[in-house]
Amino acid sequence: MSAIEDPRTAPASSSGSAQTAAKIDLLISLHLHSWPALTLAIQNNWGGPTSNDKGDWFAGAISELFSNGDVIDADDLEEVLIQVMLDEFEVVVDDDSPAEVAASIFKGRQRILQGDYSEVDQMLVRWEEKQKKGPEKLPFKRVEEDDDGQETDWESSLSDEDDIVMDEAPQLVHATGQEKPAPEIDEDGFTKVVGKKKR
Repeated sequence: MSAIEDPRTAPASSSGSAQTAAKIDLLISLHLHSWPALTLAIQNNWGGPTSNDKGDWFAGAISELFSNGDVIDADDLEEVLIQVMLDEFEVVVDDDSPAEVAASIFKGRQRILQGDYSEVDQMLVRWEEKQKKGPEKLPFKRVEEDDDGQETDWESSLSDEDDIVMDEAPQLVHATGQEKPAPEIDEDGFTKVVGKKKR
């Protein structure tokens, strides 16, 4: 991921609102770049070759939504986080993390608007310390089994020019390797629908 911009090194401004805006931008970037779902999607290029740029764009887009008054509460922001992950990275985030990230951004933003920068400054220090240790690699990778039952990297058989059409975005959870039973065909040639318990 790209470096987080530090407003402490930005040119001095006579306007306190410029510093407040910079701190809010920093807060959003830190929360997004610390979100495991987004980190995982970027590390594995699930958003394509420009995944890293999409991560940076994501933070800027949220700042703009706040500036324009397009998000009024944490629920609105949660919906944006879920939708962008689906649209840009083809990932369905099916845990509570979007709600947690949205709530943290909203609470942190309120503190900054009240002139309290302590939380975002502490987050930046922790982020910088983490970066000195090197980027954290998350232990998940999207894999797919080939005909021999061997696991292969999903990206390995595709070039950057290939378009992929999917009915559903991949889940963030790791697949269990359980095989699907063969479909049952009745005497009229229709596929029978079998409940999970009967499989």
